[in-house]
Parts: sequence; structure tokens; C-alpha cells
Amino acid sequence: MLRLTWVQPEDLVGHELRQAGLDGRDASAVAARWRAAGGGEAPLRAGASDRPAPVRLRALAEDLLDELARLPSPSADAEPTALDRIRALCPDWPSPPAASQPAASVSPARLEAAWLGRAAGCLLGKPVEKLPLTGIRRLAGATGNWPPTSYFTARGVPRDLLAAYPWNRRSAPASLAENIDGMPEDDDLNYPLLNLLLLRRHGRSFTTADVARVWLDELPAGRTFTAERAAYRNLLTGVEPPETARRHNPFREWIGALIRADVHGWTNPGDPAAAAAQAHRDAVLTHTANGVYAAMFAAAVIATAAAGAADVHACLRAGLTVVPDGSRLAAAVRHAVRLAAAHADFDTVVDELHAVHSPAHHWVHAVPNTALIAAALTHADGDFTGSVARAVSGGWDTDSNGATAGCVAGLLAGSPAALPEHWTAPLKNRLATSVGDFDGTGFDALARLTHREATRP
Repeated sequence: MLRLTWVQPEDLVGHELRQAGLDGRDASAVAARWRAAGGGEAPLRAGASDRPAPVRLRALAEDLLDELARLPSPSADAEPTALDRIRALCPDWPSPPAASQPAASVSPARLEAAWLGRAAGCLLGKPVEKLPLTGIRRLAGATGNWPPTSYFTARGVPRDLLAAYPWNRRSAPASLAENIDGMPEDDDLNYPLLNLLLLRRHGRSFTTADVARVWLDELPAGRTFTAERAAYRNLLTGVEPPETARRHNPFREWIGALIRADVHGWTNPGDPAAAAAQAHRDAVLTHTANGVYAAMFAAAVIATAAAGAADVHACLRAGLTVVPDGSRLAAAVRHAVRLAAAHADFDTVVDELHAVHSPAHHWVHAVPNTALIAAALTHADGDFTGSVARAVSGGWDTDSNGATAGCVAGLLAGSPAALPEHWTAPLKNRLATSVGDFDGTGFDALARLTHREATRP
């Protein structure tokens, strides 16, 4: 039986009810009707429940999703999605670089370090994605690799521990230290490749519709997840952007837009406002509000790091300038940075973040994951191994968090030679992908292609 993940109406209702709670929408009456009819909670870790719902329950799910979308949201004014309204709520929105000053640039070597850092951080997080925090700590501790300073391994892990906390089924065959042979395919690398294609075809003035066209041309539907799959489905049924981000898409504040932000930062070195605006046009295909802010934050951080003139703390401050000051994302990032600055033990930081965010948020939601990335970079002071290790050791969306932290720390390192070889050598300067003609491409070649887009008029 095929149960396509992230699109079954009966599985979306529980996620939308949770999102309604975060938005402050009163969904109690809808929740009562759903439960009285026999509707269940959303799957905790999987993208679909094991069995399809009866026809009557699926029809009710469709109706309730529409009803939930019509509920007024108290957070709408403080957390808008339109760029002009976002800017109005950012008192420190960055000014464009002065025309009298030399334009910031980014070298191919710095970009190669960013690509390698993204890949290594992602690869570190792949085998433990979806595992609870306790499992990650115990698996790494069993091999003396806590906090992790190298890729995870199954060698030496007791069988009962492996049975209690099995590695990510899809990822372990290619991401445990003993199995790594180049960078395996991952959506955290596919999306930067897609955005390279986007810029090559449409330039930095691309529209959200251009993003959709590139996806339909180059992105296999089976390689999409959560908000991206919901938006893809909406495109195929004739829904136009930005409504693609809203219709039956309870994942619209999850992390998917953030993992697409790197190229927007890389191609706007020293200009966090331009990077954020570019990321916004990409993000609104699939996300709203805090899901969009996470992408803008990441793009601004990366743009600042790409210029090579700021430390990690200045980069994070630049990221916050493009996020509405009163938003949940801004509050979560500020809190995470304060925690990281206050505690010498990062496990203490992580435990506090989980205590604050896990009760209300799904483990892929943008708010806790962005906060964790900011905490990891702050606590590691931009050090590469420290950054990726902390981002992954904090749990939640481990591969995505490791990827973004690795990108930023790679930019700050400045060149591939500055990254520890035990992270980069197993990548063998080769990544696998189903996007375009990139399969087998080297990170040095990707850096040159990215540099070309960064220097295009």
C-alpha cells in the first residue's frame, strides 16, 4: 500500500490544529468535531499514518482544513508575510551598501568552504535525524564521541542500544563513518543546487513564479517533503503562488524555506537586506510568517559572513535586523543567544531550549530549529567543528541544522584548507543528487558556479 507522506488530509488536521495553537487561533470547536468523528493526532515522526482514513473521515478532514484556514489569527498583524509589512516591523532593517564604498565580494575559496561546510554538517546529522535527544547522546557516548567531533559510527555501539535507537533508516547506509563515500543525496543540498539553476536562468530579479517553474522542471516530486510537497501538490492542481504556501499546508512555518537560503546569502555578500529580500521571494512559494523569517534570517547571516569582515556574533545580529522585532522567531533567537552566552555547558543550553520549545512545536518547526542554530554558532564562537557538533547534538532537525551551521562556519573559516580534513576528505569532492546535471559534481566546481552568479551584474 502506498501512503504518500505529507499530503493525506486526515494526517494534516492534527498538524494544522497544532499550528493554530501557535498562531493563537481558537480551534477548540474544530478539534472537538475532529476527535468526536474518530480523527487522530498527526503522526509524531512519520509523514503519514499507517492506514488511510475512511472516506467520510477524509471528507471531513478536507472540510475542517478549510474551516481552520478561515479562523482569524491574532498574530497576523505582528507576524505578516508580505515584504513591505515585514520591513515596517524591522526598526533596524539594514541599509544597502553605500555607492561610494567598494562592493563586498566573496572568493571561490570561501564559497567552496561554505559548500563543504554545508555538506559535512548535513552528513553529520543524517544518521540521527528523527531520533530523540537522549538517543543521540547515548549513541555518540557509546563510542566516546560526545560531544561529536567526527561522524557517527555504529562500530562499538552495543546491540541493545542500536535496537532502542535505530539510525535513520534511509540515511545510515551512506552517512555513518564506515559507509561514507562522497556526499549522498539530501534535500539540504538539492535546494542550493536548484537555486543555482534559478539564478542562472532568471538572475537575481527572479520571481516566486520563476521558483515554481524551476521546481516543476527540475525537482522530482518524490524529493520534496512537508511544506515543499504541499506547495508542489498545490501547483499541480492549479493553485498560484503565494496561495501555494497556504492551502492545506500546515507545515508553512517549518524549516523548509530556511534550508533554501544559502545561495541567496552567497550571492549578496555584505548586503544582508538584498539577501533577505531574495530569500523572501523564494520562501513565499511554500511558507508564511515565521517560516519565511527563518529563511530571511539565514540569508542575512550568510550574506554577512560571506563578506569575510564580521565575526559570527555580528553575523547573527545582522540576521535579526531582517526579522520582525515582535515575532516568535526573533524572541526565540534572542533567547537562544542569551542562553549560549550564559552557559559553558552546551547540553544545558539544549535542555533549556527543549524545555521551552518542544511542548508546542513539531521537531521540524522553524522557530526551535533556528534558535538552536543561533545558539550553536554563538556557543562555538564560529569554530567549524564546534558549530556543526553543537547544531547536531541539539536534536530536532539534525541534518538541516548541521548544514546551515556548517555553511556559516565554513564561510567564516574562509577556505577549504581551513576546515579539518576528517570532515572534508570523506566527501571526496563529489555529491549525489537528482537535480539537473549536478550528479557527481565537485564542490570546487559548485563554488565556481556560485561565484559566477555572485559577480553577475
